[in-house]
Amino acid sequence: MTARSVLITGCSSGIGYDAAHGLRARGWRVFASCRQEADCARLRAEGFESPRLDYADEASIHAALTEVLEATGGTLDALYNNGAFAVPGALEDLPTGALREIFETNVFGWHTLTRAVIPVMRRQGHGRIVNCSSVLGLVPMPWRGAYVSTKFALEGLTDVLRIEMRDTPIHVVLVEPGPITSRIRANSVPPFEKWVDWRSSPRRAQYEGSLLKRLYAAPSKDTFELPPSAVTSKIVQALEAPRPRARYYVTFPTHLMGRLRRLLPTSALDALIDRAR
Repeated sequence: MTARSVLITGCSSGIGYDAAHGLRARGWRVFASCRQEADCARLRAEGFESPRLDYADEASIHAALTEVLEATGGTLDALYNNGAFAVPGALEDLPTGALREIFETNVFGWHTLTRAVIPVMRRQGHGRIVNCSSVLGLVPMPWRGAYVSTKFALEGLTDVLRIEMRDTPIHVVLVEPGPITSRIRANSVPPFEKWVDWRSSPRRAQYEGSLLKRLYAAPSKDTFELPPSAVTSKIVQALEAPRPRARYYVTFPTHLMGRLRRLLPTSALDALIDRAR
């Protein structure tokens, strides 16, 4: 029996890396893609098929998918869109170019790859598309406006796609983690230094009192933080359940915020989030 195939993006570390290992252990044929060729080479040394795929490079998206389809004989059972990055900073300090750059990777690249995969799944008569959102796709948080805006956009795109695909054999699913052990904080330092002139900001004292400490301090766990395996267990459900749910929450904060945004008036939720930052 031919193993089910899945293309996962952002597999260099964290959620994508754990998902690649977890799904391979369950018998999936995993194509574990990364943005950097060095990371792809490392994964190939671990026994994975690992095409290079950079969401900000449309040519690499199509080349990676072509490599996958050539390996499988033209089929792909599942796509897990996962790769993303953050540009922390107050929105008033973020140049529009920073938003263009993050949307290119976190939204537009996902859409390009998804559109390329859908015809494959239509032809074969089945498929799963799983998008990794965030608790920050449900509620906003200060200093995270760029990332939040991409996840809010992703939520809308995925919800519409799920409805539009109801007349096809393709299931579309959202996974929404809260705090998960990963390198996203460390990886957000270069974009922050590229785009944010915090020294000239009217919020300089706030940067020095909070965000800079979070970005440059030694890594520490957030409250309620879980390992990437907690996300992998939900991905397994999203990919293997006969009738997957529309969304899977991961971590206590996601469950809590999912409820609070329905129960609390906006002003009360804003105040609660502001106190928690």
